Parts: sequence; structure tokens; C-alpha cells
Amino acid sequence: MPKQGYHHGNLRQALIEGALQLIELRGPTGFTLSEAAKQAGVTPAAVYRHFDGREDLIAEGALQGYEIFAERMEAAYRSGQPSALKAFEATGRAYLAFARAYPGHYIAMFESGISVNRTPELAAAANRANGVLEQAAADLSQHIPAHKRPPAAMFSAHVWALSHGVVELFARNSPGRASPFPADELLESGIGIYLRGLGLVDPDV
Repeated sequence: MPKQGYHHGNLRQALIEGALQLIELRGPTGFTLSEAAKQAGVTPAAVYRHFDGREDLIAEGALQGYEIFAERMEAAYRSGQPSALKAFEATGRAYLAFARAYPGHYIAMFESGISVNRTPELAAAANRANGVLEQAAADLSQHIPAHKRPPAAMFSAHVWALSHGVVELFARNSPGRASPFPADELLESGIGIYLRGLGLVDPDV
């Protein structure tokens, strides 16, 4: 078959998907633009018609990841309504599910060193995703007496950090990090302990 050229299909998206596959296999610094071009079936020169360099390519993968992530978080939040507790817990599970389903995107978003402020579009997508968890935390916080209520941003940041830690240590087969418990159970129990500490879950549950 003839070699695919610049005008084949959606080259830009093919390059992004090729880069995401390489990121999953080798990490965000483990590939070159030439390798991303080869993965997409085009010449290296064609890459520069769309991207100035590897970081631009990774940033586009991160942007698409945040957009998917936000959609999944929003769907999870809606699925738990009208219970603020169920909506909040669902967003935590959605975080773990996203990391498993989109490992290349996840790495581009959180492990590549690409700043979310690199472009206005990337910042907006990241803020949208963060905003879902913060809203879920704000809803649940209303059940805490005002004088004991943490700021919603702090509440959501704690759970985000817990979710991220479980993903990094136990959900992506990190070498030397085997756990006797499934990642889902670790996350569920961790969030449960946190919510009990805030008085949001019955201590006997």
C-alpha cells in the first residue's frame, strides 16, 4: 500500500493519538516527534504543519484528556443526584475509572510537566473538571455546621489528592507498589474515613 501522506484523514488527531500511545508505553519524555509521526504513518516534516514541538503535541493530548475527564466527572455527579453524598462519592470513583480507561491522557495531564496555564483552552478545561469536584464538595459541606465546615476548595483538594495518590501508587501497576487491596477499595475506604472525620457518614457504617 502507498505510504499515507499529509492529506490522509485527520492527521492532527492521528498524531495526537499516536503520541498518547507512546506516552502510555514510554512516558511523556520517552519519544520523539519523529516517532509520533511514524506512529501516525506520516513523515516527520508533516508534524510541524500542526505542532511546533513535542510539548505542543503533549499539551493537546492533555487538553483532550481534561475535556473527557470533565464530561465523566459531570456525568458521575449527575448520577448521584439528588443525594449530595452519593454524587460526591461518584466523582471519586469517576477519577479512578478515567485513569484506567485513558492512561495516555492521564499521564499527559498529570505527569508530563505541562502547565494547565499553557493555553487558555487548557486552563478552562482543567478548571471545568476541578469545578465539578468542588461543586460536589460544596453540596456535601452544607451538611456540616458552619463553624466546622472546611472551604469547599480545600475539601475537594483533599479528595483529589487522595484519588491521585491511589491512582499513582496502586492503580497503574507501579513497580514495587503492590497492594493487598484493590485500588477501588482503597479509594472508597479512604474517602469514607475522611467523610467520617467530617461527621458526614455514620461512624458505625
